[in-house]
Amino acid sequence: MINFNVPPYVGKEVEYMQEAITRRKICGDGEFTRKCDRWLEVKTGSPKSLLTTSCTQALELAAILADIQPGDEVILPSFTFVSTANAFVMRGARLVFVDIRPDTKNIDETLIEEAITDRTKAIVPVHYAGVGCEMDTIMEIAERHGLTVVEDAAQGVMSTYKGRALGSIGDYGCFSFHETKNYSMGEGGAILIKDSAKAEEAEIIREKGTDRSRFLRGQVDKYSWVSMGSSYLPSDMNAAYLYAQLEMADEINNNRLASWNKYYELLKPLEEQGKVQLPIIPEECEHNAHMFYLVTGSLDERGKLISFLKENDILSVFHYVPLHSAKAGLKYGRFHGEDKYTTNISERLVRLPMYYGLPEVDVEYIAHKVAEFYR
Repeated sequence: MINFNVPPYVGKEVEYMQEAITRRKICGDGEFTRKCDRWLEVKTGSPKSLLTTSCTQALELAAILADIQPGDEVILPSFTFVSTANAFVMRGARLVFVDIRPDTKNIDETLIEEAITDRTKAIVPVHYAGVGCEMDTIMEIAERHGLTVVEDAAQGVMSTYKGRALGSIGDYGCFSFHETKNYSMGEGGAILIKDSAKAEEAEIIREKGTDRSRFLRGQVDKYSWVSMGSSYLPSDMNAAYLYAQLEMADEINNNRLASWNKYYELLKPLEEQGKVQLPIIPEECEHNAHMFYLVTGSLDERGKLISFLKENDILSVFHYVPLHSAKAGLKYGRFHGEDKYTTNISERLVRLPMYYGLPEVDVEYIAHKVAEFYR
């Protein structure tokens, strides 16, 4: 059976975890945590990176830093994971969903401005499949209306928009290091903070409302409770696992891109025949091959394709059910404008196996079976 996902593993993870154990420093903000944060800061050009226990908590931290209050409105796509919405719902915000673009499956930047009201506080673009949203337009709208931009870049590590790292363009950027992502610590994430003045506030919130980070840097002689907060720190053993992969980020990225490009090459004839739609990468974007998907002709066709692939020992999956159609989505938000593409595309999209180390022969077999299905 060809699995849909295999968590990345490069060989040094256990060695680095053992090193963390030997140091007798396995809680948060140990040496490997600092190494990961520094790597992210250098790679993205962000002034501050803080590892978190998940992208969900990175988004929650961003919502707190953005001072989201009950009754505030947040604009986001409905075609995303529940964490994007929950982070703001937990602060009492109302969700305003807008439609996606049919090419990138990202939020349609041309629909954002008409969804803005006097209650709007933030825009949350989601970089689907590690392909950047139209960030120049989004940032211009946000600046004109005085809004905060929180990038959900859960799938976007190593991707860029016009040469800028995803997650580093908005006020805050949130990454995921879940086992399904390109780089993994099992469960984990990170928040990027553009305004260095917000960095200390983030450290305090992340450290249970204490100034422990300042104490560890020798800036205060003892630490105390100074504000509200929670615990968002991952274990340094998790960070050690992640750092082994960040050291080999280019190799992992190139390997995934090779698989993605092979899929595209082999399946392009099906698109030319009008059988499926393949991913579209805008010229200004560099993606990270987070996923390879097809858009089929109908919901029924997608179900039959997934079943056919499973019969041939290939695990493929569909993706998000639009949030605005869910029970909680109806309770906490509304869809602004016409749902022209969100539901339609969500019912036809299928994801093919994609992971670091996926053998080329397997990519060829999968593509062959997809072509066989359409014959």
